[in-house]
Amino acid sequence: MTRYFLLAGLVVASATVRPSNEVLAQSTRATQVSRSDAPAIDTAATNALRRMGAYLRTLTAFQIEADVTTEEVLRDGQKVTFENHVQLLASRPNKLRVELNSDRKQRLFLYDGKNFSLFAPRQKFYSTIPAPSTINDLATLLEEKYDVNLPLVDLFRFGTTDDEIMQKIKGAKDIGPSTIDDVTTQHFAFRQDGYDWQVWIQKGPNPLPLKLVITTLGDDARPQHTAQYSWNLAPSYNDTAFSVEAPDDFKKIAMAEVSAQRTQKTGDNKR
Repeated sequence: MTRYFLLAGLVVASATVRPSNEVLAQSTRATQVSRSDAPAIDTAATNALRRMGAYLRTLTAFQIEADVTTEEVLRDGQKVTFENHVQLLASRPNKLRVELNSDRKQRLFLYDGKNFSLFAPRQKFYSTIPAPSTINDLATLLEEKYDVNLPLVDLFRFGTTDDEIMQKIKGAKDIGPSTIDDVTTQHFAFRQDGYDWQVWIQKGPNPLPLKLVITTLGDDARPQHTAQYSWNLAPSYNDTAFSVEAPDDFKKIAMAEVSAQRTQKTGDNKR
């Protein structure tokens, strides 16, 4: 999921003269329509999101397995679905290992606090760059400079940018209790510009997100991105999990920067 988007608004009108009965009736009907159409923000939902973010900030080490389903819209308007399996190990503030496996690609992301490496086992190539000092700064660098998105990166941003998220929410609903893999959760739905999204938060002292669904509203096909998470809050690991030497038959290549990619595309368009 990219970032979260919008601000709620409220319009209040008042009259300075006594209206006629007909005008008053029209005004009342208009007000009723306006109120029914206005997105409601349930404080139970936003408070649950804040509590979840605050809890995620307390986690220093954790392991996640996620099944991710992404819908893509083809040029003829047909939707197709792709499945990914993600394994993530994080040790805050500056160690991360992510393995992504799907029919289309395999990737291994490694961050040892000093360097970030990206491996493509099927193509047998890898790239390594110097990295900043935190996982969040690394995610921003990869997105802005290299157009690379870390899998499950939104889970880190839930724990650090919840104020930004709250400011951009237009609608929030507490849908009710639900069960995810035999775990009791509370189901919440949110609205923002261009996106509807839902999150299922584990009940009890550990308010972990167990499922996330994002619906893109800007496309008439309304494609969805769904991720379901299994958490391990006491993983066993050592520092060797976050770095590995490339096999001899792997080729090292430079990670292309966004500016260079754009220049290449511009040149191709001029030919």
